[in-house]
Amino acid sequence: MLSPPRVAVPARPRTLAIAVQAAMGLALIVLLVVSAGTGQLAIPPDQVVGAFIRGWNDALSAIGWDALALPPGAAMAHVNGEATLWLIRMPRLFMAVLVGATLAVAGVVMQGVFRNPLAEPGVIGISSGAAVGAAAAIVFGLSFAGPLTLPLLAFAGGLAATVIVYSASRADGRTEVVTLVLTGIAVNAVGGAIIALFTYLGSTQEREQIVFWQLGSLNGTRWQDLAIVAPLAIIGIIACTLFAPSLDLLALGERQAEHLGVRVEGLRIAAIIVIALLTCAAVAFVGIIGFVGLVVPHLMRMILGPAHRLLLPACALGGSLLLVAADLVARTAIAGSELPIGMITALIGGPFFFWLLRRTRRRSGGWG
Repeated sequence: MLSPPRVAVPARPRTLAIAVQAAMGLALIVLLVVSAGTGQLAIPPDQVVGAFIRGWNDALSAIGWDALALPPGAAMAHVNGEATLWLIRMPRLFMAVLVGATLAVAGVVMQGVFRNPLAEPGVIGISSGAAVGAAAAIVFGLSFAGPLTLPLLAFAGGLAATVIVYSASRADGRTEVVTLVLTGIAVNAVGGAIIALFTYLGSTQEREQIVFWQLGSLNGTRWQDLAIVAPLAIIGIIACTLFAPSLDLLALGERQAEHLGVRVEGLRIAAIIVIALLTCAAVAFVGIIGFVGLVVPHLMRMILGPAHRLLLPACALGGSLLLVAADLVARTAIAGSELPIGMITALIGGPFFFWLLRRTRRRSGGWG
């Protein structure tokens, strides 16, 4: 069977996409510098930039490459500035970039596969399954893999939920989208009940851990965590870019897409696998962070239109920007304490979801 044809993107939307991505990229860099310098130990932006340059040059030298011909930047004024920046703040900021990008890209692919702007990764039970795995690790005190035990069980729980939902939605060799969504709702309900049971069985400290994990947090992120999440996120996002032409054709309808050479069922299977990979990698270390996969893709679609070749990179940047901003608010909104980042995204995404529901109803179920 012939490979699906590529859908041409007009010059004007492509130019707009480049401008939007450039603006978001610049905003992300500025926000990273500001966020890296914000906290109990304030670090001026010029010192943060200087630390970036020195760190980058040291990394190049470590692998035998020549350092960049850049000025060394301002020296760190505080004796603990470098340690605070590189051991505490930078790992969580890079994790925010990765998790935001993976959740947003997973969301736009899921909306494209289901042809529904209200779809997001949590719909098919991935986040709920991951929460069950994490709660089991907390309540039963499992530690067979050391610090990685909880994220490993969360990852396994998310994958198990995906397998259950997908297997239950198969009929006559095809995946029924409505059945898949309904099965995901059922799995979410069962997962919520199991989490409630674990919360009831756990001690006060374990209950607090479960609740905090369900609300999401980037606190305590280490470079070792990034070393695990980064390859999964990069592989998943690259795989999603390969789906773009087929997703554009699928927007025309399943029958039309099949006539144009799209293997709809194969695309759906591959997309669900990649969505599960991205979502599990995102939530395994930082907990459940909702609405990123819903809000960002829809906003980007409103600005750039439906072409997935333009949407995917824009959503990756938009998701990173949203989560870095949410993390900054979570760390600084209340002095001396840290809010769960999932609560911040829910406060943003909840009203947006209600607005989107009303807008979709007015447009008779279209993409909007």
